[in-house]
Amino acid sequence: MKDLRVGIDVGGTFTDLVAYDGSSKTLVHVKVLSTPRRPVEGILASLEALNRDIKSINTIIHATTLGTNLFLGQVGLKRPKAILITNRGFKDIIEIGRQNRPELYNLFFTKPAPLIPRYMRIEIKGRIGPYGEEIEPIDKAEVKSLAKKYSSKVNVFVICLLHSYINPAHEAEVKRIIQEVCPEAIVVTSHEVDPQPKEYERMSTTIVNALLKPVLSEYLRLLKDELHKRGFTGIILIMQSSGGVASIEVAIEKPAAFIESGPAAGAVAVAYFSRLLCINKALGFDMGGTTAKASAIVNGEPEVTMEYEVGGKVHMGRLLRGSGYPVRYPYIDLAEVSAGGGTIAWVDAGGSLRVGPLSAGADPGPACYGRGGTEPTITDANLILGRLPPILAKGRITLRRDLAEKAIKKVADKIGMNITDTAFAIVKLANTIMSRALRIVSIERGHDPRDFHLFAFGGAGPLHAVALAEDLEVKEVIIPPLPGVFSALGLLVTDYRHDLHQSIVKLASEVDEEEIENVFDSLMKKAMKILLDEGISEENVKIMRFLDMRYWGQAYELTIPYNGCLSESIKEFHRIHEERYGYSVLDEPVEIVTVRIRVIGIIEKPSLPRKPSKEHKPNPISAREVFFGSEGWVKTCIYKHELLQPGAIVEGPAVIEGDESTILVPPNYTAYTDEYYALHISKS
Repeated sequence: MKDLRVGIDVGGTFTDLVAYDGSSKTLVHVKVLSTPRRPVEGILASLEALNRDIKSINTIIHATTLGTNLFLGQVGLKRPKAILITNRGFKDIIEIGRQNRPELYNLFFTKPAPLIPRYMRIEIKGRIGPYGEEIEPIDKAEVKSLAKKYSSKVNVFVICLLHSYINPAHEAEVKRIIQEVCPEAIVVTSHEVDPQPKEYERMSTTIVNALLKPVLSEYLRLLKDELHKRGFTGIILIMQSSGGVASIEVAIEKPAAFIESGPAAGAVAVAYFSRLLCINKALGFDMGGTTAKASAIVNGEPEVTMEYEVGGKVHMGRLLRGSGYPVRYPYIDLAEVSAGGGTIAWVDAGGSLRVGPLSAGADPGPACYGRGGTEPTITDANLILGRLPPILAKGRITLRRDLAEKAIKKVADKIGMNITDTAFAIVKLANTIMSRALRIVSIERGHDPRDFHLFAFGGAGPLHAVALAEDLEVKEVIIPPLPGVFSALGLLVTDYRHDLHQSIVKLASEVDEEEIENVFDSLMKKAMKILLDEGISEENVKIMRFLDMRYWGQAYELTIPYNGCLSESIKEFHRIHEERYGYSVLDEPVEIVTVRIRVIGIIEKPSLPRKPSKEHKPNPISAREVFFGSEGWVKTCIYKHELLQPGAIVEGPAVIEGDESTILVPPNYTAYTDEYYALHISKS
């Protein structure tokens, strides 16, 4: 009987698995070391560690960072050879870009190299005008000739012609000719990937999608084949950057929508739990082995943005615009910093202590893992401070304090401090870096963090959460159940999601509601076909409709909900514009740029463990000395997380050790276990 639903999150250091047993209504979780250069091996290892018959699994939901890794230059990943076909005079669009300078005062800054070199960007005759009219027909013989010339030289043909979002006829004809000449070639057109105005962003999105297509399809084919060899006959779903899941077929067709699939799972899990606990404003803090990520959840939904730059540089959690390659797909708004458990501490040329961005990763890992690592990391610092147990991941990793001390001593000698104070300084510096990420998704997005609850998870997140909450004046920290594998749990509570759009680019005064409804109907038919093919019934579909609007002449748009009344959407546009930019111009013409539809295929969620709470004080399993800065070394009670029942009250200082994560409750703080087994930490 197929009664298992499995979520697998592949991180830089650990691969996390959470399985929901539908028959017994129980959750099972596993954490194994990742294999960054061969991620499929880590997935298979996690399934073996689950120790269940693979034939009993009906669904595997997978989050992957393969897309990001391709553009960050991961060893072993090679970009496929591609040719770009565009209109005459426009092959340098991807090189010119928008002239953003991510490093304004750096005279030696160099822009990221174009994903397709200039000699592989080909111009052809033909032109569609801005209103969809044909100005010049394409030369079919010219297209056929270049298809023959490059058929054996490239893996992918990318087609991006002007104004194809209004009239895709030329792109469709070029694609047809190339497929006739090269039936085995991958041909990607911009009107199928991103039918919106702004040729640079559309071209960049199409190229990213095209380069990812053969890489992701090969990876998913390998994963599927390896699973089938072991007897798996269920469904494989892939997490999207937007926070929804989709089938392998959709992932292969539009892989750019899956670039940030890994980090999105954690934000979805926070959103789900915030709804369970009736919390309207939540900050998600996910600290793993390589990075720390922050997200904001308002009214039970993660904050989402419509554009992302893949392969870009990040400075203190901020993505530097102009440093990467724009991709126009919805993705959960995240701030990410290089501050995970394996992040390396070092001393710069000026004698200052630094943390990151380099990480020890899974191989060799922190020095205390005893796997060959010699560099001091945040994990080594926490072990020296007494905050970590001697074993992690259900005994799979034994921590060696002697190796941690040896690594930290290298830094301590350079800055003239003892090992303990150096370890504490490393942790404080890491907290400062991670606090900035939380400020980005709250203060810099117009939110007051004092109105939020902080959800902390990941293998290392609960160790640092209270210190971050103090810095932002957040009143309560919540450690959800299974914090060390919480992102993988998020995969199990994720619905199907598909975002489709079509541009019209007309003044609102020139559009009637019937025309808008016709566009929505067309998009709806496409979306419903995708969901029905994925096995979702119509009664489990939720539909949301939006219009991208702007004042005539503006270069940016606002996405406004549409309820069937155009005048109401225009009023809402003025209101949101006033709220976001501080002004509105009521007598200025409003332009409708793009019609959007979001369809959610609602799935049945796992029955999470729940038990009425009854206040009590549990007995600690042991005690040890833990370092708390100005308080020095303090004798601290140690509790087993899995033994804490709803209603348990733990007074700090305390360390709560779990199979997958460790929680630190500082002095003057109290932790309380609620009915869902989540820990609420606040000042005593």
